[in-house]
Amino acid sequence: MSGETCNRFKAALAKPGAQIGLWLGLADPYTAELCATAGFDWLLIDGEHGPNDLRSMLSCLQSIAAYSAHPVVRIPHGDTALIKQVLEIGATTLLVPMVESAEQARHLVRAMRYPPVGVRGVGSGLARSSRWGADQNYLSAANERVCLLVQIETQAALAQIDEIAAVEGVDGVFIGPADLSASMGYLGQPAHPEVKAAIASAFERIAAAGKAAGILAVDEELARHYIDLGARFVAVGVDATLLAQAVRALAKRFKPSPTSSPVIVGY
Repeated sequence: MSGETCNRFKAALAKPGAQIGLWLGLADPYTAELCATAGFDWLLIDGEHGPNDLRSMLSCLQSIAAYSAHPVVRIPHGDTALIKQVLEIGATTLLVPMVESAEQARHLVRAMRYPPVGVRGVGSGLARSSRWGADQNYLSAANERVCLLVQIETQAALAQIDEIAAVEGVDGVFIGPADLSASMGYLGQPAHPEVKAAIASAFERIAAAGKAAGILAVDEELARHYIDLGARFVAVGVDATLLAQAVRALAKRFKPSPTSSPVIVGY
């Protein structure tokens, strides 16, 4: 959080190699802390599809703070007031979904920074971000500490990816494979050859702009494929999915196979 003299995740994106992360969709600080012990480089607190609100995001940030994993917060939309609130609770790296244009990206850059280069409201003395004023360098350093990741998820956004990636203040461009595959007509097929080809092309264009490319790939072979293509930040699993798979596999080992006659529980 704000006690860091720099954003470690942001600095790592500028270096060779991939930062390996885990998606946190369970919206629970206890499981977030458990996952923080695993050794991932970053953990994504999901406020778009996970049932997180501002207070649960805060609780997850507090739970992760004692560990080395860097917290990334995905907000549900790029609202200026919401960005201000999430930064104030101590997040320094934001992932913003459904970015479609360079102008939208520039708006997000301004929303994350104090004037005169941005429009972020100044109230850090009330906030965890500055340790309630104990970090006396916070205001002068905050603009450099923040890291903006924009999420490209549609064919329309792909067509604008060169302009989006070129925006100063955008640190990384994350490809959302689920929505992108749906936009391309391959709903539920993020590993379709045409989708993979589009992602590979996007990675090349992001790298040409000097920015870091990122993606979520829960299939290990696919994740390694994208790492080999130069992805700098890759989420390789989702907490909810990992738990679901583990408990179902355990139950299957002990429970008999379902019979052909269902048990009627109600009407």
